[in-house]
Amino acid sequence: MGRKTARLFLSGILLLAASLAVSCSRDRDSSRNGELRLADVFQSHMVLQRDMEVPVWGWTEPGAAVKVTVGGREASTRADEKGKWMVKVGPLAPGGPYELTVEGPGGKIRLEDVLAGDVWVASGQSNMDFLLEEAKNAEEEISRARYPRIRLLRVGKMVGTEPFDFLSGGTWKPCNPDTAKEFSAVAYFFGRKLHEELRVPIGLIHTAWGGTCVEAWTPLEDLEACKAAAPIFGWWRSIMKSFPQRLKKFQEVHGRWKEAAARAKEEGRPLPEEPYPPLGPGHDHQPAGLYNAMVHPLVPFGIKGVIWYQGEANVGRARQYKTLFPLLIRSWRKAWGQGPFPFLFVQLAGFGKWDYKLWPWLREAQEAALELPETGMATAVDIGEKDNIHPRNKQDVGLRLALVALARVYGKKIEYSGPRFESMRVEGSRALISFTHVDGGLVSKTGPNLAGFVVAGEDRIFHPARARIEGGCVVVTSPKVSRPSAVRYAWAGFPACSLYNRAGLPAPPFRTDAWPAPPDRPCSYPLRYAVTRRDTARTVPAASRKKAGH
Repeated sequence: MGRKTARLFLSGILLLAASLAVSCSRDRDSSRNGELRLADVFQSHMVLQRDMEVPVWGWTEPGAAVKVTVGGREASTRADEKGKWMVKVGPLAPGGPYELTVEGPGGKIRLEDVLAGDVWVASGQSNMDFLLEEAKNAEEEISRARYPRIRLLRVGKMVGTEPFDFLSGGTWKPCNPDTAKEFSAVAYFFGRKLHEELRVPIGLIHTAWGGTCVEAWTPLEDLEACKAAAPIFGWWRSIMKSFPQRLKKFQEVHGRWKEAAARAKEEGRPLPEEPYPPLGPGHDHQPAGLYNAMVHPLVPFGIKGVIWYQGEANVGRARQYKTLFPLLIRSWRKAWGQGPFPFLFVQLAGFGKWDYKLWPWLREAQEAALELPETGMATAVDIGEKDNIHPRNKQDVGLRLALVALARVYGKKIEYSGPRFESMRVEGSRALISFTHVDGGLVSKTGPNLAGFVVAGEDRIFHPARARIEGGCVVVTSPKVSRPSAVRYAWAGFPACSLYNRAGLPAPPFRTDAWPAPPDRPCSYPLRYAVTRRDTARTVPAASRKKAGH
């Protein structure tokens, strides 16, 4: 969390946990007072997942009969002893608009302009939270964003100490220039490509928060059962224990800052830099805190799959991430109960500051998640910006994710990946590297000699290498290595990237060795970059939340 959010946290850091508990209790009280209502994710203008029996749920009087009707399909049930009810209705053919009605005690809820299509959840940290209005060619892209059958839902930011039943704000809206500009750029470009290719309605749910760690998005019970997560809980307990003292010190420092800022303003001088707030209750790094408040309320809404862009905040803990990221994927699938739905993710873009030597290890940990079924990866290593952790080219990121989806999920006969390392063989002083996903051949973007390759011998010391494409392989040599033991490519924070296939897709970073990765750093505040207004938490009191259909 950066200094731009310090004022927010100063005013709310002690009250946030209490206010969330109050909001949560109000929400649950309203579910028990007999009021017929739907879960917040069900609204007019939404998209329901096509070709499946979709769960629809809500609350009413305990034991009361409820009937749900949509698109000529209906299902009935009775609420349980706590007043919660759920039916599965469908399947629905793609299209619409449909009307969804819920009948029960006290009346009828009617949702209009409901479409059936494919629903994708877009989650992660700041590069998924990065808005269309901040992307490359933003003005042109926004003016083109007129897709009435793409529907957008942006979930409000909130941290939960326990799983919530309600969403912090968020309204389903048709995609137009006004709604798209404040939506995830990656998700928008991904959804636009799918819509253009498939010609079906697309629903996109943007639930992301900048600077956040993978453990904040993972269900607590699964984290607690994972040995690799034990250091996280130890660190968080120490944070909570020392919080009162750190808050007191911060308040003193911030008071002096306010006085200095007031004097600077009166004298026309630049304001001094505002101090960081302390970590503590309600912080977005709380284990499971974002899953509780920003994912759990969506479960088990029918979805086609998930797109994910996160990992920067876990750089330095690659070994742990290699366990925690697959854990998150399995946990979400278990929670949704839809089986192994597609989970597609972005391998981190190039970046040349802050722990740059550790970035390739996190990318490798991301790639390891491909061992899980129904996963896919789009690499962005070649389209980063050396001094900007938030590269503005989100068009290619969304397109590459869409290519993975079109090929792996929808069965299109297209190339969706750059060249992937397959094997290495050694002939004297030459290392010959073979690849899959060559799509007609390998291509160099840097002339005859490929950039970004290094080679090592038995001494494990890497040297810049001469690399050329020969006969469908990459041949790697160095005058300093008489017999190669290992080759690495693009193994840096902001690497030189030169190897592509004829589809124009880049080779992901790779290494041929299995030498040990660097040890993880202790759990700490992960990165030191400033956030922007898109990362500012917005808490919506329960009393002011609008209920769809009420």
